[in-house]
Amino acid sequence: MAVDAILPVFVALPLIVSAVTALSPWKKLNDTLALLIPAINLAMGVWLYTYTAEHGTISHAIGLYQGGVGISFAADAFSAVMIVTTMLVALMSNWFAINVGETQARFYTPLSLVLVTGVSGALLTADLFNFFVMIEVCLLPSYGLIAMSGTRHRLLSARMFVLVNLAASTMLLLGVGYLYAVTGAVNLASLQGVAAGNGPATVATGIVVIAIAAKAGVFPVYTWLPRTYPSTSAAVMGLFSGLHTKVAVYMLFRIWVIMFDMDPRWNTLLIIVMVISMIIGGYAGLAESTMRRVLAYQMVNGMPFILIMLAFTNDDARYALAAGLLYTLHHMVTIAALVLNSGAIEETYGTGTMAKLSGIARRDPWTSAVFVAGAFSIVGFPPFSGIFGKVTIVLAAATPGDWRSWVAITAIIVASFGALLSMMRLWQRVFWGRPMQHYPEALNVRVSFMLPSALLMIISLGMFIFAGQMWEITTTAVDDLLNVDAYTSAVLGSDPIGVPAANDTFGGDN
Repeated sequence: MAVDAILPVFVALPLIVSAVTALSPWKKLNDTLALLIPAINLAMGVWLYTYTAEHGTISHAIGLYQGGVGISFAADAFSAVMIVTTMLVALMSNWFAINVGETQARFYTPLSLVLVTGVSGALLTADLFNFFVMIEVCLLPSYGLIAMSGTRHRLLSARMFVLVNLAASTMLLLGVGYLYAVTGAVNLASLQGVAAGNGPATVATGIVVIAIAAKAGVFPVYTWLPRTYPSTSAAVMGLFSGLHTKVAVYMLFRIWVIMFDMDPRWNTLLIIVMVISMIIGGYAGLAESTMRRVLAYQMVNGMPFILIMLAFTNDDARYALAAGLLYTLHHMVTIAALVLNSGAIEETYGTGTMAKLSGIARRDPWTSAVFVAGAFSIVGFPPFSGIFGKVTIVLAAATPGDWRSWVAITAIIVASFGALLSMMRLWQRVFWGRPMQHYPEALNVRVSFMLPSALLMIISLGMFIFAGQMWEITTTAVDDLLNVDAYTSAVLGSDPIGVPAANDTFGGDN
């Protein structure tokens, strides 16, 4: 069997097992599979990284169609790194769900595995239409996971989630359809440089980008994220934090490098939008009343830190994209740890409202230690992954030495200060103060509740200690991302069909 034949397994395995768990009446079996499948995909992702780092991009077309036609899967070190990290977050979130009893709900496990299916497919597809399909595969179980508790509040949140994402999905489909009408192709490898000029192809790609950015929670379409994510359970929010928005980041990186060819004309617009997103995400959390709503705004704050790097790819593309990827990996691990840690507190004390909690640092010192470690990391303090994530972003932004550098670095500092204030406010209200009188003294967060978040923070600490190795991993991944010719030749093969003519601007000027 060819090596590339493993790529569909990333998608097929969780999908098949999700059907098994939907029919299975045995909770222990379902719980085991909820952990085993993300773990298998994680292990295969590690193997995939080692293989692609050595041999380059691999591709597999379902049905063995010629290049440019059919369902194409492609993997390089960049997609492998994203698979490893998303599966790690999925594994920890499902572990937390099992520990707190959330898998008592019959369909939690099959829905979470369908979500894993969609994420794996979105990270491996080489086709924009199939990316849309995989995004919908992600969203369908997400609707169920949000509304699973059946409470009125969560159902209202699910409604907003559905409406916003349906609108974004509709725009994404329209953009992909328009792109196909203009170019005659939707395969990423067939669309190299298609949006780098002017004309209809650029407009179509712009529509696709706007739709994906809305799903990423970037200004101006961001308010849905802090309103819907905290209304789910902590386990589900942990899943969403590391999967939904980061899939959007992955594809935006791909589109920017392949289709826009890192066109510098968009740099100013990128910087303006991302700076506004940074400031909003950094300071809006100061007005929130629950732990997880504060953390949701840290998700909004983190996305522009990553995406602003696209505006600096004309100066040193390798360094800028590696910095963005390093911050992505840090953000996935740290936000998931903070969400699951706050979830452990909620499960123990029955609330995440800051006004109803106080003095947890004395009552639960280990839980508090994990939280403060996550807060240090998200703000950018050592000894955790956030410090190198932000330092590399600042250094990348400083490379051109013009007004862009000054604006970006100032925004990063100001937004980071806002994040610090938000986390300090949360710490002061929940963890400091007088001991809570209305809870028995013996009531403490269970060790099993705390373990998933603690393990994630240990990983964040490891990313700090082994920063050199992490930088090597991210630069290797970015090298594959930037090697568009290798990606194109792997996907299209030696005899592609349905590929636009070379140098065709589709009615525009280069």
